[in-house]
Amino acid sequence: MCGILGAVGRTDVVPLVIDGLRRLEYRGYDSAGVAVLAKEGLVLRRSVGAVDALAALRHAGGTVVIGHTRWATHGPPTERNAHPHTDCGGRIAVAHNGIIENHLALREKLLANGHVFTSDTDTEVISHLIEEHFRGDLLAAVRAITPLLEGSYALVVVSADTPGRIVATRRRSPLLLGLAEDLTLVASDATPLHAHTRQVAILEDGQIAELTVEGTEVFGERGEHVELTVHELATPAKVPDKEGHEHFMLKEIHDIPAALRDLLHGRIGMLGHAFDMEGALREEELRAAERIVVVACGTSYYAGIMGKSIIERLAHLPVSVELASEYRYAPSFDTSRTIFVFVSQSGETADTLEALRITKERGARTLALVNVEGSSLAREAHGVFPLRAGPEVGVASTKAFVNTLGAFYLLGAHLGQARGSIGTEQAQKLATQLAELPSIATRTFAAAHDIQRAGEEFFHGANDAFFLGRQSTHALALEGALKLKEISYVHAEGYAAGELKHGPLALLHAEMPVTALLSKGDPTHAIMLANIVEVKARGAKVLGVIAEGDEDAARVVDRVVRIPATDPLFYPIPASIALYLLAYHAAKARGCPIDRPRNLAKSVTVE
Repeated sequence: MCGILGAVGRTDVVPLVIDGLRRLEYRGYDSAGVAVLAKEGLVLRRSVGAVDALAALRHAGGTVVIGHTRWATHGPPTERNAHPHTDCGGRIAVAHNGIIENHLALREKLLANGHVFTSDTDTEVISHLIEEHFRGDLLAAVRAITPLLEGSYALVVVSADTPGRIVATRRRSPLLLGLAEDLTLVASDATPLHAHTRQVAILEDGQIAELTVEGTEVFGERGEHVELTVHELATPAKVPDKEGHEHFMLKEIHDIPAALRDLLHGRIGMLGHAFDMEGALREEELRAAERIVVVACGTSYYAGIMGKSIIERLAHLPVSVELASEYRYAPSFDTSRTIFVFVSQSGETADTLEALRITKERGARTLALVNVEGSSLAREAHGVFPLRAGPEVGVASTKAFVNTLGAFYLLGAHLGQARGSIGTEQAQKLATQLAELPSIATRTFAAAHDIQRAGEEFFHGANDAFFLGRQSTHALALEGALKLKEISYVHAEGYAAGELKHGPLALLHAEMPVTALLSKGDPTHAIMLANIVEVKARGAKVLGVIAEGDEDAARVVDRVVRIPATDPLFYPIPASIALYLLAYHAAKARGCPIDRPRNLAKSVTVE
């Protein structure tokens, strides 16, 4: 993995592909490459690092080009491991997202047949398999080898012996087809397509497509012709712009108030009135539910833990939260009267998608909270609730996390309303409170200077850090720790504060920064203060993220970051912004590459 773009045109499409790969940079990558069908044959250029290293190929002159940005899975990030990969004769080139699980066994057979490998990747077996099956028809060769591949893949393939065409196929890894006049495209997501067309078709699992300048033909697994269903992309994509901010992450943190406003627009008014939820789930389904299961990974998993607290408080309904990577291997239990909520910013997270498919096979109802409409998760779930956070370029998710919390507030309120735990008057009060969230988020930036100084100074020289919370703020502690370690490379852990005495207290010392999340008015506030006293007794310094007016907390901690006072239910909104700014400024002070942290990808499309 991580990003694929291919193009067939009547004129030179090399610059188009290189520029499109730049648009895929937000997904995270460590190397990039392009294969061009030029007059002299197949021209390959690969490089570690930025797409800009491919600029020398801009004038290679080719009407058929495939490109790839790689995030290393098999083999380190080196030029030899970058995509595309070729066969022994250098006549066939393949770019691949996904993982071929049986690549070692395939490699052994190919080596025995005399093939010579030049990389450490799983992908290279594909180019050699195609070479073995190629008899002048590239589409037939690709169709012949896909049954041999175990795992996930999105493949784009070209051959110097079949000029004028790209062959593409997929299994459990997304591919989109872009259709324009005198230009046909294939990409792993819509981002690089917007600049050239708004007409797209989704290649489904097992289908195989042949792209030429005249258009695209798609075939099913048995070779039958498949009629393309063309969709129009909702809005043209803006070229990513930092809008005056030094990093995309900082810009996206400042986008949070507007993102919340977009999420809530047209949805708050449903509270206290007839319930619709945009057709995602019917009111009778919510009323009949006896249990909610949230399934997600990473930041979305922590948002799910927060969602558990929100739904249980508002709807009086038990919620469990499962890691998608573990849930898909767990035993099956009765799923009747259970609603499964799958959360993914990209809608392409491989583990979450597989968990969704397994859950659907068991007959359960599924709802997707996703930021990318038209993504695989959005298409395959029974219902979808778009997060409307807008594109995120920074690898560390910020505004999508906050909008996921906003979605859980709405879901919890609708569940409570449908089940009768929230009356009309309370629903209208909730609507008023939700409408104030964008303003609360904006007011948080009034403390931006204090937060910047705290981020630069409090974590200075630290190798480790603790984040502490209780109940709903425990999830925030996990999220704050994740952001700090993602972008600053400081080892950080989030803990439920009451668990410190069961082991982690042994790690505390004078150089260990501890961030405590205290929500004034929350039932856990007093015991959190006692936990902080325990921490300070071991010599550690404590930074408190506290509400304005919380003088009890201010007297106990060593340093404060003040955020707007809210109902404890909504404390996570301003607290998230404060945590993100703390991590950002800590990382900046340490000289880290904030938008593209090492080893990480924006969209995790492998298991």
